[in-house]
Amino acid sequence: MSTVIGVRVPRVEGVEKVTGDALYAANKLLPGTLWGKSLRSPHAYARIKRIDTSKAKALPGVLAVITAKDIKNNLIGKRLRDQRILAEDVVRFVGERVAAVAAEDKDIAEAALDLIEVEYEELEPLLDPLKSMTDEAPVLHPEFESYAGKPPNLPNIKNCHAYTKIERGDMAAGFAEADEIVEGTYTTSMMHQSYIEPNACVVSIDDGGRVHVWLSQKQPYGLRDWLAQALELEVDQVVFEYTRVGGEFGGKGSLNDAPLCYWLAKATGRPVRMVMTYTEEFVAGNPRHPGFIQFKTGVKRDGTIVAHEARVIFDSGAYGGYKPVPTVDLGGARKFGGAYRIPNVRLESFIVYTNHVPGGFMRAPGDPQVNFALESHIDEVAYKLGLDPLEFRRHNILREGDVSGGGEQWQDLRAREVLEAAVAGSNYGKPKPRPNIGRGIAISNRHIGGGDAEVLIQIDGEGRVTLVTGTPDAGQGSHTIQKQIIAEMLGIAMDEIIVKVGNTDQAPFDPGVGAGRTTHVTGRAVMDAVQKATEELRGWAAEVRGWPETDVELRDGHFVARSEQGAPLSFAEAARQAIRRKGEPLEYRAAYSKNKVEQECFICQVAEVEVDPETGEVNVLHISAANDTGPLINPMAAEGQIEGGVIQGLGFGVMEEMILEDGKVANPNFGEYKIPTIADIPEIKETFVEDAPGPLPYGGRNVSEHSLIVTAGAIGNAVRDAVGVRITSTPITAEKVYKALREKQ
Repeated sequence: MSTVIGVRVPRVEGVEKVTGDALYAANKLLPGTLWGKSLRSPHAYARIKRIDTSKAKALPGVLAVITAKDIKNNLIGKRLRDQRILAEDVVRFVGERVAAVAAEDKDIAEAALDLIEVEYEELEPLLDPLKSMTDEAPVLHPEFESYAGKPPNLPNIKNCHAYTKIERGDMAAGFAEADEIVEGTYTTSMMHQSYIEPNACVVSIDDGGRVHVWLSQKQPYGLRDWLAQALELEVDQVVFEYTRVGGEFGGKGSLNDAPLCYWLAKATGRPVRMVMTYTEEFVAGNPRHPGFIQFKTGVKRDGTIVAHEARVIFDSGAYGGYKPVPTVDLGGARKFGGAYRIPNVRLESFIVYTNHVPGGFMRAPGDPQVNFALESHIDEVAYKLGLDPLEFRRHNILREGDVSGGGEQWQDLRAREVLEAAVAGSNYGKPKPRPNIGRGIAISNRHIGGGDAEVLIQIDGEGRVTLVTGTPDAGQGSHTIQKQIIAEMLGIAMDEIIVKVGNTDQAPFDPGVGAGRTTHVTGRAVMDAVQKATEELRGWAAEVRGWPETDVELRDGHFVARSEQGAPLSFAEAARQAIRRKGEPLEYRAAYSKNKVEQECFICQVAEVEVDPETGEVNVLHISAANDTGPLINPMAAEGQIEGGVIQGLGFGVMEEMILEDGKVANPNFGEYKIPTIADIPEIKETFVEDAPGPLPYGGRNVSEHSLIVTAGAIGNAVRDAVGVRITSTPITAEKVYKALREKQ
């Protein structure tokens, strides 16, 4: 009988966080810790002619000042290594690190930065990704061919560092068959992840030369390896220590200041702490990439899509080293065909260098950009044919056995069910209570993350269980889910389970949070470890009671025999007997690996908006959100993920934009960069399609990044329905709507 699966369980780390006991990287105080600060470029593109640090070094309280010539200034990155730790001969974006200081306190460190003299020769920056690809454009990375991790088979296009091409069917024949051909161009803005905790790092080098790192990060093992590579150290010389993560949304998967912290710690012989200000976050973080997306779609009069062509260009910014998979694309480009059955497709996707702040990872990389464009375009195709957008989607939606635009075929496909569930939870098709109310639909899909994970289960003589894991918890509730799985399988209370997150010396390997993988791969590893424990303790219970082992089962925290007499043996007593007889602690290690998942999760939302035609103001009234989740382990956690995703999608859709002027972020603070507040959030109705089998523990699917993908497209389509104008760029602001309405008049 289930006790905690499918139950609304609060987050297990909540008390630690609200009482201030949670350790974050910025809170880590070691004896003698110095403050580190970076000097950043004021120019988008310039040569460094001279750096004079003498005045900064002479300032009392300054212990070190370093430039590129003072360190092993290696190229760094996850896969593509294209960025120096400190700019050496040239700066390529406003905010790039040029020098760094370590001082006794933050004020001294900041004063020292003002004393560093840098002479630049300004160059003409490339600020438009389309111009960056032209023959006339300068090459921003002349040494690109020598970079480690450079993708193979790139096209002969200037400043392109990643490329994807997909073709299926016969495009010429498809367009020839079409009765109508509809074209459209769409653009999306740069967006910051807007986590509460800014990036922070502490580095200490112990007497044995081992490097200990406390970093706001989501991937301790991957980052340990990348840092060792950047510093030319053996992997076992670097230890990533565990800290809480104050939100990350994809933005804390890079080394950030860790290499600089190391070189400052090495220069001073003392620990060094660096904490980014929020201005630094905006000008030198790793935001969501702006996108430029073009579609050409051929359809028959009955609404059948027969050909679909896409060209997707992402503005990489100055570097590509911290993208999720820069050797291929941003993932989202492959969603160019959406959730639709299309026999003839063609995609070309490019990521190109510019002199903007480098883009990195933000939830569902590339998906929101492409989906906003595609779902806007799908509505325009339907309008061109005189069809209702819902009926057009029903006619073309993927069904079991169909192949997606990207050429994938999935099992247990629930696209139609999710579409209908979202519509059922909305007012779509119902009479409108007043003018200028609009309703719009958007649908998409996203994978269930895979990978490799390993965990360790320890059981003591009192029956208490400790899970040793390397999984960070960036706020999504991973540790709560893991405790629920253990409690359910063993039939014990959750407060008898401890989650211990070890450092990279202590904990088994974990891939870190991201790509919607954690509940799947780490959760399944937890299940396997608990199963091993159960199997061994079943044997000890049988021996203690004299039962046939094949007749023993664990039920509600007690071992019982199905056909034998005798008092049940509690799980705790079985553990106590096992430890006494074995003479050693009980430990069970398990690993799980699955990289390709045959199912795909679908998401559909219906937005209802009201538009003021006098001002263009868009008021989002209601969002109906449907997801094919399969059975839910923790409905409260699932609701939180979906609601949070909708709110992020709302921000992307109607207000969030890093404004770029001459290569510089012009709104680098939360006074000017607007994110949704409680006053902006509409009513959200959530629907879960739970009869969708998946690979997660207890047969679930994924709900992590999915809900943020489609919100902007649904809102854009609702605005079009309300007042008859199409806004082709995000965010959909009052100014854009007002201008479009005036032009229409």
